Amino acid sequence: MIDKEFGLNDIVEMKKQHPCGTNRWKIIRMGMDIRIKCEGCEHSIMMPRKDFARKIKKILVKHEQ
Repeated sequence: MIDKEFGLNDIVEMKKQHPCGTNRWKIIRMGMDIRIKCEGCEHSIMMPRKDFARKIKKILVKHEQ
């Protein structure tokens, strides 16, 4: 498995889209758990880092630091 390098404020695409129809998520908090916010309806969810790393498909926009 290839480790994907993701960071705070990156826009990512998950393997499954959100029920609102959008598949763009912004990482808004990182730690042991990762909180992501849907770019379509602004709903946010939190999941363990291990689950997030398994469910992420690709990074769409890398945040410039």
